[in-house]
Amino acid sequence: MDKIYDLNLDYRNTKNAIEQRKTFLIKNKIGICDIVNSCKRDKIDASDLGMKNIELRDLINILNEHPSINTILFMGGNSKNGPEYLFRKHLNSNSIRLNIISDKSPKIHQFLLKDRNIKTISLISPSNAANRSIGSNNLYKELKSKKNSFSTFDFRLLHYKKYFI
Repeated sequence: MDKIYDLNLDYRNTKNAIEQRKTFLIKNKIGICDIVNSCKRDKIDASDLGMKNIELRDLINILNEHPSINTILFMGGNSKNGPEYLFRKHLNSNSIRLNIISDKSPKIHQFLLKDRNIKTISLISPSNAANRSIGSNNLYKELKSKKNSFSTFDFRLLHYKKYFI
């Protein structure tokens, strides 16, 4: 977000840094929520695969409480314990079906919640583990061949900008 919106955020652990982010998110009507409410891990790391005994946050209730939400961006896909994967489980437990709109990257789905269509978009994960899949992406290879300094971070920025701006 910092790079996409040229925010010049403070990266120290301060109240000012927190307020910068809150102000930006409120101004741009962006909500952030982790689908995992709690989980256990054998190894302390950020891997989705390492999560066990996952308790999901009740996103259906959150969506019902916030009727202006019409799009959900997942920062990662449908791999085991990824955000789309867990959201599908949550929808299934509520007898709601996720319907595909586009199976090209990024995958886009929609579902009906009461009387509203809500779209989901599965963006590339910001984790380092996603670098391998980016490296094999044909568009990334093409851009990298044109500019050797083009990085997986640059590729993510291009990918994210389409949906955040």
